[in-house]
Amino acid sequence: VQLQASGGGAVQAGGSLRLSCAASGRTFSSYAMAWFRQAPGKEREFVAAINWIDDNTYYEDSVKGRFTVSGDDAKNTVYLQMNSLKPDDTAVYYCAARRSIVSRDYERYTYWGQGTLVTVSS
Repeated sequence: VQLQASGGGAVQAGGSLRLSCAASGRTFSSYAMAWFRQAPGKEREFVAAINWIDDNTYYEDSVKGRFTVSGDDAKNTVYLQMNSLKPDDTAVYYCAARRSIVSRDYERYTYWGQGTLVTVSS
């Protein structure tokens, strides 16, 4: 299984970015796909996730109403639309997958993408 994350960049506060995570190597219908982020000097934290089988979505409280996670079955790709970005959103964002339901614990994920940097300036 391979995950390829892309879409990071530098934006000003209030701006938007869309991250993509392209998955390959198997059928992901029974998988959970998640986004985590890690800021300098901080632990990796859960951002958002989707259960591929039922499209249920989950969000960390600080991103609710600003971020939207979605999936495209045909492309085996998961997206993270990030709006109203804040400087506190600055981090390396990682996509991850596990063959089970969504978990907010990064240690429960088996597969990881390489990370994409998001920088939000004030």
